[in-house]
Amino acid sequence: MKKVVIITDSTAYLPQEIVEELGVTVVPLTVNWDGETYRDGVDIQAEEFYERLAKSDSFPTTSQTTVGEYLEVFKSLLSQGFAVLALPISSGISGSVESAFQAKQEFEGQPVEVIDTKLVSMALGFMVMTVARAAQAGASLEECVALAHDVYLRIGVYFTVDDLKYLNKGGRINTAKRLVGSVLNIKPLMEIRDGKIELVESVISRKKAISRMLDLIEADIDGREPVRIGAFHAAADEDCQALLDMAVERFHPVETVVTYVSPVIGSHTGPGTVSLAYMVG
Repeated sequence: MKKVVIITDSTAYLPQEIVEELGVTVVPLTVNWDGETYRDGVDIQAEEFYERLAKSDSFPTTSQTTVGEYLEVFKSLLSQGFAVLALPISSGISGSVESAFQAKQEFEGQPVEVIDTKLVSMALGFMVMTVARAAQAGASLEECVALAHDVYLRIGVYFTVDDLKYLNKGGRINTAKRLVGSVLNIKPLMEIRDGKIELVESVISRKKAISRMLDLIEADIDGREPVRIGAFHAAADEDCQALLDMAVERFHPVETVVTYVSPVIGSHTGPGTVSLAYMVG
């Protein structure tokens, strides 16, 4: 039986030590800004990106991973004798998964699988980590695919942004559109639902948005154990750490991960974004 290698993309923004420990292959999406092109997490890192974004009068745009890039990665891993499972960003946010599906067609009869995860950021990261750990323990490609589908049902993610202009400009806002132009101190609380960014509710302050995030996660978890928590942010270290501390106190997770919102996702959410993902079981 061939060993399975998990491929994801840069929007998961897993800490490098986890990527290396689990042998995950990361394919970067692209940030386009002021005539320059940057590979997410390769040519531009989160700290640099958000510092520049906060001062910039221009908006970056983003590009999906190409078919050619997936072809190259699939070919390389297959030639080394691996089976391959690609877990890219949700199709509701990016066309990268469609590129992966198209590339897969060139390897008919070979051990390559692609899943539309319907996830992003640390929610995607938890799926990748769980399946990669199973692969390291000797799970087959079929078992890894089944596990990814199972894990999806046990993952959730909520986030709040500091300024809706980025979501509005990037066209990733869905039901949150009605908030644009509303009272300035209204803070949206959003989630990734069925692979898309959807508004959950709006509250009157950032502090209340963060508190409400915890309440919603507690309801979702509904007493199930064990719990894993991922906190991630866009140039909002203090709020992120405070949120993580409250989550640890309330949910007693067996694992926590802290990371950044990747530059590609941050292009659409903006500086000040704070998010919490969870996985149960």
